Parts: sequence; C-alpha cells; structure tokens
Amino acid sequence: MKIAFVIANAYGMGGTVRTVYNIAEGLAARNEVEVVSLARHREEPFFDVPPGVGLRPLADAGARAEQAAAEGRAPGLSAREQRWARRAERIIPEAERRRNKSFTPPAVAGLRRYLETTDADVVVGTRPGINLLLAAWAPRRLIAIGQEHVNLGEHKPEVRDAIARLYPRLDGTTVLTEADRRAYRKLLGDSGDWQAVLPNPLPQREVPRSTQDNPIIAAAGRLSPIKQYPKLLKAFSAVAEKHPDWRLRIYGSGKEEEKLRRTIVEQGLSNQVHLMGRTKDITGELAKASLLAVSSRVEGFGMTIIEGFSVGVPAVSFDCPHGPREIIEDGRNGLLVPDQDVDALGAALLRLVEDRPLREQMAAEALRSAADYGMDDIVRRWERFLSGRRAARGWGSRFRRHFPVLR
Repeated sequence: MKIAFVIANAYGMGGTVRTVYNIAEGLAARNEVEVVSLARHREEPFFDVPPGVGLRPLADAGARAEQAAAEGRAPGLSAREQRWARRAERIIPEAERRRNKSFTPPAVAGLRRYLETTDADVVVGTRPGINLLLAAWAPRRLIAIGQEHVNLGEHKPEVRDAIARLYPRLDGTTVLTEADRRAYRKLLGDSGDWQAVLPNPLPQREVPRSTQDNPIIAAAGRLSPIKQYPKLLKAFSAVAEKHPDWRLRIYGSGKEEEKLRRTIVEQGLSNQVHLMGRTKDITGELAKASLLAVSSRVEGFGMTIIEGFSVGVPAVSFDCPHGPREIIEDGRNGLLVPDQDVDALGAALLRLVEDRPLREQMAAEALRSAADYGMDDIVRRWERFLSGRRAARGWGSRFRRHFPVLR
C-alpha cells in the first residue's frame, strides 16, 4: 500500500509529530509511506524524518515568496485558493481553526489539490480539522482514515457536532484508548470494525536504561495549562523538603514558560527544579531519571509514560482521563493517585524516592510493560486495520461516491 499521513505541521515539535513519524517509520518497512504537512515554517523539521519516509509540505511561505519575486509580482492568493479556503471555513469549525493556525488558504487549497492528484491508496488525517476535510473532499478511490490524538471530550462542542455529522463519511477511524472508543461509540453508534484502538508505538531502536541511581524526577510535555506543572511543583515540594538532593527536570517549551519560572522562584525551588527546554531525544533524557511524574488534567494517551517504561523508569500520575489508567498498573509499574489530589501525588513521589527496592521492582515491571507497545505488533495491527478497510470499501467512501465534495 501507499499510505499518506496528513499532519498540520510536520516541521514542528510535539507529541503528534513524534508519534506520526514513529508509526510512519514502522509502516515503511513493507509499504510506501509519506508524511504530508499543511504548513512549513522552517527549512528542516525539528525531528529527523525516518529513513524510507517521504515528506511533502503543502504550503511553504518562503517558496511562495521566492516564486512571486521571480515572477515580478506580489505574493497573494489565487482565485482557486480563495475558493477552497471559503469552502474549508464552512467545514472546519472556528474553534478548530483557532486551535491550530495551519489551516491557511494555501494549505487547504494544497490539500484539495493533493487529494485530487495523489496516487496514495490510503490517506490518514491526524487531527479533527484535517479529518473533516478528508471526509468532505477525499475522492472515492481513496481510503480516508481519521486518526485521533486527543480524546473526544477535549474537543469543543462545535467540533464534536462536526465530528458527529461528517466522520461517518470516513472509511475508518483510530483512537488511542478503549475509553475514547467508548466515547465515540456513544456519539456515533456502534461502529464495529470501522474504528480501531491503535496505541502509539515505541520507536524500534536501542535505548539506554535508567540505573535508578540519579536523584532525578522527570516530567515532559508542552508547557501549557493542560500539563498543570504548578500542581507538580507543589507536589514535588514534599520531596524537596525532605530530600534536598533530589531534582525535578521538566522537558518542553511553551507559552507558560515565564509564568512557570516565576512560580518556581516563588516556591523557593530554584535550586531543585530545572526547565530543560525541548529535546529530540526524550528517551535518552528520561533514562537519566529514576521517576516520571505526570500531573496532567487530561492525557490523550500518555506517550511519555511508555517512553519512560522503555528505559526502566516507573511513573507516578494523577488518575486523569484517559491514558494513564490504561498504561499504569497501580503498584506494579508505577503509582496512580486520585485525580487532581496534589497531596497524594506528592506522597506517592516521596514514597518511591524513599523506597529504592520498591522503585527498582517497579522499574523492572515498567520494562516488561513497554513490550506491549512494541513497533512490530502495532504496525501489524495498523496493516490489518487498513487492509480490512480497503477490503470493506467502507460505507463512508460509498457515501462520498454520491456526494464527492461538500460545498
């Protein structure tokens, strides 16, 4: 098969970009795979493009400006781009367009052109706005799949309404957790084989192992309100007070950085909490730690948890929706505490800081749990799902035969 993953910005940094590259790399062993990016804001992508995987930008601001200059004209939108941009605005809810700025007129016109001309067999969208455009615009000859990286409950009501209206036109969808599949079935009805739970896989490469010697607790993810790092700071203070040699390292970047720095100073944790910035090698950094802390309000999956498991680092997490409870077995490979109970999170961290034998036992179980997310198994599940949807020629594509373009 030739498989294309359409992503908002394959040149940026983020969990979706990293996991799409991972699964693309795995599928490329037996399939032709390319990643299609709506936007391009830099010369080279932040993450290395996997070997055997193509990368195609649809809207390159720099290239457009150069072409316009060469032709002696001001850069602007063509009539075609304006037309498809107006149609896209009627399909993608405003809340989704505000959440992601990649749905520019050149990008959506480029996607429409791509769908008209691609020789791919399967096109996989990776966020609601893209999935909605695939549902509306994908020709009958394409198998159109919507991949969800965020659980349904995190979408705004107008986005959920659009999902209910248009997702049935897709040939299939994938979600990351059983909990999210139940939510979609409640919204769309029992979908049978039309929807699959396909968790994110671990990349297939040699990784270091935590020695459990370093007095380091790690956390990772965009510095945004959803990660609730101020709550993590408060929880970590229980460790910092009794064990001043322990450190908290937070990996990531985002709009909340300056606010978080001020909070660190206000809580007197400047010597023990370090904002590490972005990294291309999160597993290598996690291997330097002895524990992973998760303070999120909600998790679409919990990729950082399984990456920590892969290097022998157990996790301590809020029992938040939806991913942690499907990955962490409380008392075996980590600890789950009541959702949003900051004192319980601090007590759990302190427990494992002070009980090295228990921490080492959980680290060994974490390594065993990581095997559940091996690339080979999840790639085979992807291939079975996509082959099944091709064979079924889903009712979504039959619907698109009669209504090929939503206007």
